[in-house]
Amino acid sequence: MKLFFIFTLVPFFCFYTNGKSITFDFKDPKNVNNIIFQMDAPLESINGSGDGIYGKVEFDPDKPEETKGKIILEAKSLHVGNPILKEHMHGKDWLDIEKFQTINFTLNQLRDIKKDGIHFNANAHGKMTIKNITLDMKIPVKITFLKGMLEKRNRVKGDLLIIRSKFTVKRDDFNIQAGQKLEKVANGIDISLNVAGAAPF
Repeated sequence: MKLFFIFTLVPFFCFYTNGKSITFDFKDPKNVNNIIFQMDAPLESINGSGDGIYGKVEFDPDKPEETKGKIILEAKSLHVGNPILKEHMHGKDWLDIEKFQTINFTLNQLRDIKKDGIHFNANAHGKMTIKNITLDMKIPVKITFLKGMLEKRNRVKGDLLIIRSKFTVKRDDFNIQAGQKLEKVANGIDISLNVAGAAPF
C-alpha cells in the first residue's frame, strides 16, 4: 500500500515541479507583425515601418526569467513613403541591405520582472546586431501570455505570446553614417515593436 502511494505521488510531483517552456514562432501568416520607427531631426521627421519579422522565443509562464529566443527583421522590408528616401536608406551608405540582410535581437534573459495578471513587464537583456555590429542592449518589454487563444487569431488551437516594446537605438553605435546629416536624419531611432508568436497544440 505504501509503495502504491509513492508511485502515485511521483507523477503528481513531477508535473508541478518540472515547468516546460513553450516555443513560440513569430513568423506571422497574417503578416500583421511589424515595427514602427521614427527619426525626429531639426529639419525633418522620418517615419517608417518594417514587417519582415520572424524568429522563435521559448517562454515558460512559471519561469519567465528563463525566457530566451531571437527576433529577426528583414532589412529589405523597412519602408518609408518617399521612394528616393527609401532607396537611400537601403543603399550602401546607410543600411546596405544587400550585404547586411537582417537586423537581429537575441534575447538571453528577462530581468526585473513584474507580473500583472497575464502580463509580464520586464527588461529584456540581449544582443542587438545591425550591419554586423553586435552590442549588448537592455530593452523594456511587455509580454502577454494568452493560453489557448491562438484559435481566435489564426483558427488553429494553441497559445499566443504578444511582445510589445518601445526603445531607442543610435545609428552611430552601429556605424550608420555616424555623425553625418544630423540636421535631417536624427541619430536616435525610436522603435515601437508589437509582435505575436504562435505555439500550436
